Amino acid sequence: MVELGHFALVLAFALSLVQSTIPIVGSQKNDARLMAVAGPVAVAVFTLIAASFLVLTWAYVVSDFSVRNVFENSHSMKPTLYKITGTWGNHEGSMLLWVLILSLFSALVAAFGRNLPATLKTNALAVQGWVASAFLLFILATSNPFTRLVPAPFEGQDLNPILQDIGLAIHPPLLYLGYVGFSVSFSFAVAALIEGRIDAAWARWVRPWTLAAWIFLTGGIAMGSYWAYYELGWGGFWFWDPVENASFMPWLAGTALLHSALVMEKRSALKIWTVLLAIMTFSLSLLGTFLVRSGVLTSVHAFATDPARGVFILVILSLFVGGSFALFAFRAPSLTAGGVFQPISREGSLVLNNLFLTTATATVLIGTLYPLLVEAVSGDKISVGAPFFNLTFGPLMIPLLALVPFGPLLAWKRGDLYAAAQRLAWALGGAILATLVVMIFVDRTMLFAALGIGLAVWLFLGAITDIALRSGFGNTSFSNMRRRFFGLPRSAHGAALAHLGLGVALLGIVATTAFQSEHIVALKPGETTDIAGRNLRFERLVPHQGPNYTEDQAVFTLISGNREIGSVSSAKRLYTARRMPTTEAGILTRGFSQLYVALGDPTPDGGIVVRIWWKPMVTMIWLGPLLMMIGGILSISDRRLRIGAPARRKAVLAPQPAE
Repeated sequence: MVELGHFALVLAFALSLVQSTIPIVGSQKNDARLMAVAGPVAVAVFTLIAASFLVLTWAYVVSDFSVRNVFENSHSMKPTLYKITGTWGNHEGSMLLWVLILSLFSALVAAFGRNLPATLKTNALAVQGWVASAFLLFILATSNPFTRLVPAPFEGQDLNPILQDIGLAIHPPLLYLGYVGFSVSFSFAVAALIEGRIDAAWARWVRPWTLAAWIFLTGGIAMGSYWAYYELGWGGFWFWDPVENASFMPWLAGTALLHSALVMEKRSALKIWTVLLAIMTFSLSLLGTFLVRSGVLTSVHAFATDPARGVFILVILSLFVGGSFALFAFRAPSLTAGGVFQPISREGSLVLNNLFLTTATATVLIGTLYPLLVEAVSGDKISVGAPFFNLTFGPLMIPLLALVPFGPLLAWKRGDLYAAAQRLAWALGGAILATLVVMIFVDRTMLFAALGIGLAVWLFLGAITDIALRSGFGNTSFSNMRRRFFGLPRSAHGAALAHLGLGVALLGIVATTAFQSEHIVALKPGETTDIAGRNLRFERLVPHQGPNYTEDQAVFTLISGNREIGSVSSAKRLYTARRMPTTEAGILTRGFSQLYVALGDPTPDGGIVVRIWWKPMVTMIWLGPLLMMIGGILSISDRRLRIGAPARRKAVLAPQPAE
């Protein structure tokens, strides 16, 4: 079975070479038969890689320790769920998942791109084949997941304990669907440059694929943030870790690409810029792949790999990024920029959006790569941490967020800023009121926190204003307003929900950062401590035996006044195979807020050090991205955004001859 999986991978590499050469030759010669090869071959490559991935998963499930990858990352006593997720909890398996998702997107383009121009579809699938060929070669040459051990060990070394979590079942697949999903936008951009023709229809074809990738990447980043929050025991949701930045940069660029493609589709403007953004977004995805797997970064998220693999990926990165930018430089002078518009217009607001987003992406890129460049040149090790990113990224985001509600209320080509401001007056009033409430009733010294909360309220009231005005709120009867509300395009509801989600996430970030309480104390069973006006009582310490670990579980009760409002359990866990300890945080959710408890070391007098946080509105940090994802799903469900979905037309019956 394992050899079949390996053979399927080799055959997939051979077919991906066919996919990357024969169709593009056909498009240059205008040979329909050669061009027709692209679709079936793309589907065949996906089928073979899927079979290979299933074989590796089977080897994990049955604990086949004759496979080196299974031996190094699994254990017979590990729960079945974590045996499955262990398939991609390592370098080799995760790279196989990477190319599986790449081939999936290629197969989807082949299946659902029937109404695409033949040459554009053919060239795009060929570019997908180039990327697949490079990474399949990388896997077969340096990262073969099917390498055998002879003789086979009796037992495995187990998976890294911090990866034995349900978050790992969700986070990497979502992240890769986002990372790799942008390859479709990249392939369409390169295909259009090869053909030398870019128009508004191109943006219409690209936007759904970009939106799908953006939805998955949003979910992947949010899930990764929550996983780090509860699994690592640090109590934080974002640390500006270089590997976190590696996924955040494509998200920022992809968000800019979404808005730029909208301008190109609606007004046939920003053509050259949109193509450049499509190339940049996937280039940043490839850069993230390099950073995680090259060994140049030290991070809890990074795969520790040898430098040879890093050099191989760096060559791939250079070829695709350098080649695509060279092609862009060659073709750009012959491309037309598109339509013109006034600075005060919806197009102008989206251009401003792109300016802030790409500048923010550049600051994150510089902060991430600068320490690596300094170490490569001088040998000195420096670190760029949260203070740098907060001082550079934050000031760029504040004006961008303040301007977001204006964009949907401005007309295309020429807008009226004063009229848009009048429509947003009640949203501004609500934001000012929220700011004053925080200053007067919460903490008068927290001016910046109050302004941040006011900005968050401004964002989601602005999103509500957009939909309310489109529905005729205040200008028509309730029944008519209701009819107009449900008659709005799904993309309109989706955009408003995404902007609302942005405000919700900002509210959670500001409230948690400014108003959280932290307390570190040594407690014995029966003792009580205070946290944020509440009492936390340490009830007992209980030993517990898991399937492949032992733990000491501490049980606490949260008391408000004289009433017990909930209990929470935290643990210190030891995984027996690796002899590796972990901290399992205890979390009690009350409304949108959470009590977070992490255990430290035992004290000589029989107590234990406990680190306690009260985090107000912390769940809004992840509720916001969830709303953004739902908004994206609503938008992509709009028929106007789906490839291969022409408008329905009623059949017209031919007149019958009179008898």
